[in-house]
Amino acid sequence: MKLKHIINGMAILSLGLTACSDQMDHKEFKIDGEDYIMRDFDKVGKITTHIYRNLDYDHGNFGGAMLSSATDESVYSHQGNAIETFFNGSWSASNDNGNIWDSSFDAIAYCNLYLDRFVDLDFPEHKLEKDYKDQMLKYNNYQWEVRFMRAYFHFLLLRQYGDVPLMTENYDAEEANNQPRAAADDVFKFIDDECVAIKDTIIANYSGAYNSIENESGRVNNLAVLALRARAALYHASPLFTQGKSEAEKKDLWKEAALRNKECIDECKKRSMTLAKNYSNLFAINNWQDSEAIKEIIFARRVADDRNMETRNFPIGMSGAGGGNCPTENLVSAYEMKNGLPISDPNSGYDPQDPYKDRDARLAATVAVNGEKWPVNLPTDALEIWYGGANSRAITYGTPTGYYLKKYVNGDQKISGTGMTASPHTWILFRLGQVYLDYAEAILNYCGNGYETPDGFTLSAADAINLVRKRAGQPNLPTGLGFSEFEQRYENERFIELAFEGHRMYDVHRWMKAPQYLTDIKVMEITKNDAGELNFKTVTNPSYITKRTWGGDHQYFWPLPQAQVLKSGALTQNPGW
Repeated sequence: MKLKHIINGMAILSLGLTACSDQMDHKEFKIDGEDYIMRDFDKVGKITTHIYRNLDYDHGNFGGAMLSSATDESVYSHQGNAIETFFNGSWSASNDNGNIWDSSFDAIAYCNLYLDRFVDLDFPEHKLEKDYKDQMLKYNNYQWEVRFMRAYFHFLLLRQYGDVPLMTENYDAEEANNQPRAAADDVFKFIDDECVAIKDTIIANYSGAYNSIENESGRVNNLAVLALRARAALYHASPLFTQGKSEAEKKDLWKEAALRNKECIDECKKRSMTLAKNYSNLFAINNWQDSEAIKEIIFARRVADDRNMETRNFPIGMSGAGGGNCPTENLVSAYEMKNGLPISDPNSGYDPQDPYKDRDARLAATVAVNGEKWPVNLPTDALEIWYGGANSRAITYGTPTGYYLKKYVNGDQKISGTGMTASPHTWILFRLGQVYLDYAEAILNYCGNGYETPDGFTLSAADAINLVRKRAGQPNLPTGLGFSEFEQRYENERFIELAFEGHRMYDVHRWMKAPQYLTDIKVMEITKNDAGELNFKTVTNPSYITKRTWGGDHQYFWPLPQAQVLKSGALTQNPGW
């Protein structure tokens, strides 16, 4: 893990959070000691912004591949990419894919440093300045933000590795390297206790929080604290973390998860937050300026202007495009017809030779299909994904699945030639639609059916799911489903609603359902005959994509980086690795 960071004499790369654009403003500055930092609001604040910079987002963390391409959401079009180690048998403790380990412990080290050395300051040299009161309000809130961040980064480690060191002090190098792994239950308790301690103290709404200094709406508020508490409770109740517990203990944890998600939903309602009317706008470049989208987004990582998502994921056939993370037919088939029936239902009206007609609107918001004019600067009149077409797998790095990614990708971006553009991007960490689905999962497992609303609650699992479906224009779930059928419909709803938001890998792992979902990959093969007629055919595990295997249940928790285990005097490796 990362050692304690010594401030004296080091250079810190910092970012600024600004109210108008909320873009990252990267700066480098030299500091001459703790006393120098402690005299200035801005320099103390830059410690916290370094912590924010470690927040997770996935615009292609594996050499352009997103974690989605290790799941049934997508296939990365560049064969031999590092993402394949998750399923080709080469995943190991020495090849651990553990980027979260370093970034999270780096952030936690800074959190502990800040809480140990930089709280309870009064900046005497600034007391006569007119904005002193507002600066102190902002400064005094930093400690609550930092405590949230420390809890959040522990959660990232916990969901990936299970038992992890619980780092709550500003350790020196030797102490840091000799912290043992704490039991997952203890880490969950720490996260929950921290959220309880800060939820009523941290600033609730940054809009208008200060009179004389700029607001910073990209910072964490009390809703994010409640959302973290709720998500951690959901994971704590999930099968991966309840192995060996009694049925009564499991039920209590599901109830706790339902209560925590209800708490978050209720607080969102008090703040007039609601689901955005337009699903696509949630993932647009200006979502934090959209009056509807911002009602749903609880907390997000904001990224500076770039074109990485577009360069990596625009269709082959465009100059400079990479093809990228191509949605699977597994995902596309999960989208129902507009009448609410699965495409496998003979009464659904699904036409295999006109497969995208009358489908759930979220499909068009997420996936680019053959015959569609996307993106704006596509050099042809429409995507030619049929074999031999300008954007097909017949071209190097062309889509192997029959689809291209739209979600989080700015279709107006120009990635080559003169006048290239860049735009801000947002990675949503918590949003209300996701909280409704988390609540539905918790209350379903607590009650044992999808339609019961127990005392103390106001929504059944079906009620919560139907709110999300309504925004998409989909009818309510059918009534009378048994537990297994309802659970399957819930998992399908989560698959499509949260596609490419970074949940799929961790959902399938915490459900302990990897063999069911992650091994058989379906693609859409499209051919064109001499008469110009198209034929659509679904194929499972074609030879031109890397075969996916599941190495065993030990893979539900990732291997700790072997170098860290060897360096530490206390770390032990996860079983099976």
